[in-house]
Amino acid sequence: MKEDTRWKLQAGLVLLTLSLALYIVHFSIFQDRHHLLIFLVGDLAFVPFEVFIVTLLIDQMLESRERRKRMEKLNMVIGTFFSHLGTPLLAAIACSDPDIPALRADISRVVAGNEHGVTTVKNTLLAHRCSVSISKIDLVALRDLLEKNEDFILRIVENPMVFEHESFTDLILAVTHLDEELRARDSLTSLPATDLAHLQGDINRAYLRLVPEWVRYMDYLQKHYPYLYSLALRKNPFDENASVIVRS
Repeated sequence: MKEDTRWKLQAGLVLLTLSLALYIVHFSIFQDRHHLLIFLVGDLAFVPFEVFIVTLLIDQMLESRERRKRMEKLNMVIGTFFSHLGTPLLAAIACSDPDIPALRADISRVVAGNEHGVTTVKNTLLAHRCSVSISKIDLVALRDLLEKNEDFILRIVENPMVFEHESFTDLILAVTHLDEELRARDSLTSLPATDLAHLQGDINRAYLRLVPEWVRYMDYLQKHYPYLYSLALRKNPFDENASVIVRS
């Protein structure tokens, strides 16, 4: 039996014994079985209502508040991820997506200040079929980017809050796996077509998880931190010519 379970059983037995002893003392002093039974039944009748109030209402309110605090901290972790690695990685992968050029015009208008199109761009990105052309990716540069941030990724993985966000956890696992695949090869040049196809699948897996997570993060910034949202838009990973310099 686990120590925690044993402690709870022992505490329960002590409390029940104490309750029984107090009832015996009450009966010994007043010798009034009628009122004793009234109090006993009344107390038992109140127990379900007390459980409802404490467990279903108060506990849920406290848990909801605690969950909001955890999500706020987790969003800070996600923001740090995109600032250090996520946005550069997304930019390195998106430039090899043959369908991205068709989206750049809309995204550029949003960056220029046309907020009316923000929702449309987000919906377009979420519906976008994320697929890269392996021939357009600099695998060496991609490996160097991931290798440079290896310690950072490990610190992200060590954060217990990460595992409370399933989609972000999947993203971290996909990025970690891609890093391992690229570092496992002595050379990334002159690879056979079959191996390139395998690497393309690993890159697509990370890409498929990066895009929706970036959109959700941008949506969070837009609602809660407009100044961070403005900077994140100007670092647009889907635009090769993106600049943080404010032109107008």
